[in-house]
Amino acid sequence: MHLDVLDLRNFYYRTNLGRVAQRAIRDQVQAFWPEAKGQSVAGFGFAVPLLRPYLADARRVIGLMPGPQGVMPWPAGMENVSVLCHETQWPLPNGFVDKLVLLHGLETSEQPSAVLNEAYRVLGPGGRALFIVPYRGGIWARSDRTPFGFGRPYSLGQLEAQLRRHSFQTEGHRAALFVPPSERRFWLKTAPFWEGLGSRVSSALAGGVLMVEATKQVYSPRPSGLRQVVKKPLEVLDGLPSPAPKPA
Repeated sequence: MHLDVLDLRNFYYRTNLGRVAQRAIRDQVQAFWPEAKGQSVAGFGFAVPLLRPYLADARRVIGLMPGPQGVMPWPAGMENVSVLCHETQWPLPNGFVDKLVLLHGLETSEQPSAVLNEAYRVLGPGGRALFIVPYRGGIWARSDRTPFGFGRPYSLGQLEAQLRRHSFQTEGHRAALFVPPSERRFWLKTAPFWEGLGSRVSSALAGGVLMVEATKQVYSPRPSGLRQVVKKPLEVLDGLPSPAPKPA
């Protein structure tokens, strides 16, 4: 079940822990994608906090927010780019997106396969998608004080297997949120240290969230008939002696 957009907004923009989480995840997104100049960037779920670095140079930025979650205008003080949509019918043409981010869009959906089908459909040739989900073995998934404590958490193997079933090819993975989900001042102030240490020690197995980058597999059409022309085809009677003529 999708979380309410007001709860997500309040967490990421109005709590100290939410701002720490936003910064930690966004830094890793930029490590994957330092820039998106001239490209179309979209986010599904509540991915808008991660899209701000691309507003200046991207050709367009779109925040897709599913109906059960609700929508809010974003970014503040600028022309709105967020839109309410059906979670399995995104208002984008095929192959429209160069970079796609999913945050709180996959693990909270009751139709994850349909969401992945839409992600595959809108991603263009050479495009890349970044799937961000709660890590099944992390402490963030065990606390319902943050949005990462809701929905289905994933292990790395589970997420990669689900992406393969929907024709995505994994290109790389990272983790984020190595700091505990605590509002205590010590953890909030030292969060950058723990994020830096965690990213050096473990790329996937210690953080609160998994981040998997993937591209879509496009198979070339198979032509009908033989793939190669046989230069010397075998005749039906090859190898048999020629019949001798009957004597007159």
